[in-house]
Amino acid sequence: MERALALLAAGDVVAIPTETVYGLAGDATNGEAVARIFEAKGRPRFNPLIAHVASMEMAEAIADFDPLSQKLAEKFWPGPLTMVLSHRAASGIHPLVTAGLDTIALRMPKGLGAQLIAALGRPLAAPSANTSGKISGTTAEAVAADLGSRIKLVVDGGATPVGLESTIVKVEDGRLRLLRPGGVPAEELEAVAGTKLLRNAKAGIEAPGMMASHYAPGAAVRLNVLDVAPYEALLAFGPKRVAGAEAAAAVLNLSERGDLREAASNLFSHLQALDRSGAKTIAVEPIPHHGLGEAINDRLARAAAPRDNISIDS
Repeated sequence: MERALALLAAGDVVAIPTETVYGLAGDATNGEAVARIFEAKGRPRFNPLIAHVASMEMAEAIADFDPLSQKLAEKFWPGPLTMVLSHRAASGIHPLVTAGLDTIALRMPKGLGAQLIAALGRPLAAPSANTSGKISGTTAEAVAADLGSRIKLVVDGGATPVGLESTIVKVEDGRLRLLRPGGVPAEELEAVAGTKLLRNAKAGIEAPGMMASHYAPGAAVRLNVLDVAPYEALLAFGPKRVAGAEAAAAVLNLSERGDLREAASNLFSHLQALDRSGAKTIAVEPIPHHGLGEAINDRLARAAAPRDNISIDS
């Protein structure tokens, strides 16, 4: 904790565990620290960052909360929910965090992240601790293997319990729009909001994690397969296998019993392991779209999308 705080206070970046995935954290009010996040990740600078807070007092100094957003914060914070809110001009958040938008993505994490923010006394910008567009790290070992040569400290908090990034929502005219499915299932949000989520995406990037190609392994990804070739690795789900599974180059099962929460926690680590198998393609068995399955399928679709070739100076 002391070493992490010293680095953060000096404007450096630190990889830290959260309940979702590991985050690459820097002082959200310090332009040099935020620039170091972009540099270490190779992240396009038009892609905004989530600002993480330790209390509602800190959050309300940064953004304006409408009644529905306030209700969601009371129910789901601290936890894996990010809300896109109207940004207060005098918040002190550096403009790089919002990527020029008049809104800001806010989240209140649990555990070490919250403790660090409270001790620092300032919000932390903390995207996932991985090279931009690649698989998010859910263990300190995965983060060190990816970013270890570019950052000074990875705080090892073990495997992250949720294993998926946060759900991102935005309130528009009293309605709730889903910008990115994640660790809070849509059904739970709808129960609190008392209305169905809007899902039709608008043009442009409104929040982190909305680029078409994201969370991608080096291998190609083939979704909803009914069979697998011997040269392919198989990302399986549930007790029954697709044709050819016995001859696949490698097989890992997200959840033998078909549990979506277990599948979510295993998603990124299993993708990384299959990517290291040497197979040029990872075939993925069908996964239900309800509950956390929506977020799992969202990440897999982005992993399978054509890769964006965008430099950090774009």
